[in-house]
Amino acid sequence: MSFFKKIFSSDKKETLDKGLEKSKTSFFNKLSKAVAGKSKVDDDVLDNLEEILVTSDVGVNTTLKIIERIEERVSNDKYLGTDELNVILREEIAGLLSETNVGEETEFSIPTDKKPYVLMVVGVNGVGKTTTIGKLAHQFNAKGLKVVLGAADTFRAAAIDQLQVWADRVGVPIVKQDMGSDPASVAFDTLQSGVAQDADVIIIDTAGRLHNKVNLMNELTKVKRVMQKVVGDAPHDVLLVLDGSTGQNAFEQAKQFTAATEVTSLAVTKLDGTAKGGVVIGISDQFQIPVKYIGVGEGMEDLQVFNKYEFVDSFFK
Repeated sequence: MSFFKKIFSSDKKETLDKGLEKSKTSFFNKLSKAVAGKSKVDDDVLDNLEEILVTSDVGVNTTLKIIERIEERVSNDKYLGTDELNVILREEIAGLLSETNVGEETEFSIPTDKKPYVLMVVGVNGVGKTTTIGKLAHQFNAKGLKVVLGAADTFRAAAIDQLQVWADRVGVPIVKQDMGSDPASVAFDTLQSGVAQDADVIIIDTAGRLHNKVNLMNELTKVKRVMQKVVGDAPHDVLLVLDGSTGQNAFEQAKQFTAATEVTSLAVTKLDGTAKGGVVIGISDQFQIPVKYIGVGEGMEDLQVFNKYEFVDSFFK
């Protein structure tokens, strides 16, 4: 199908294939059991497929859409063989995802008309937020862009220290204050410093506490308001980091965060250690917020730009 043309370099593609290995193996083990002894796609096979997609964390709504598309194919071709099922799945899921005009990127990039480009990163603790910031800084830095980090997650000393480690590793400046400082004050200082240094990209880490949504909402609103005193239309992107290995819990976090603050893009991490990679398909479809990045390994290069065609191709290979 025309969706699948070679987009990624072979190294990048290999990393993606390897990162989705567990999800793929789990999915195809279930699929081969579901079609055992069946030669054509019938109602039983479709019922089993529905269950497999739901248990692979694709999500109920997205699963129903996929099944509906496959049912249509079956009604047009009564003799659709089960051996064609993974090709059909690949095509129909890519088709579903192609209805949104996101997930088309292949490279780390920022708009050229925003300088500095201000990226605010949100997410609960433990999802890989700081690591994602470090890897993003590395990617932008490697492209020759000047990056400044801001440690506005001031509720945990470990968060400030961790970001400092990444800043040292990548070789970019960091603006920080003591633990317990006002996050908005750190954000303000970071933007002032970034503007003074003629930075291209400023990435602000924020605290991830969801137990009190009102506090979180107020805090993030204040951080945004204070940043706008320095850069009028900041932040240009609010990136929510989700842990893909938590499956349906990632959906819940996305729901709660989008209720608390405006989120403009998503990063789904830790996909290499889990069989729940299907969650990316569901999240891409369900939230009208683009998945921009996916984490498929521990290495510096293992944060990738999410390209839906490459993702589906690797998942259903």
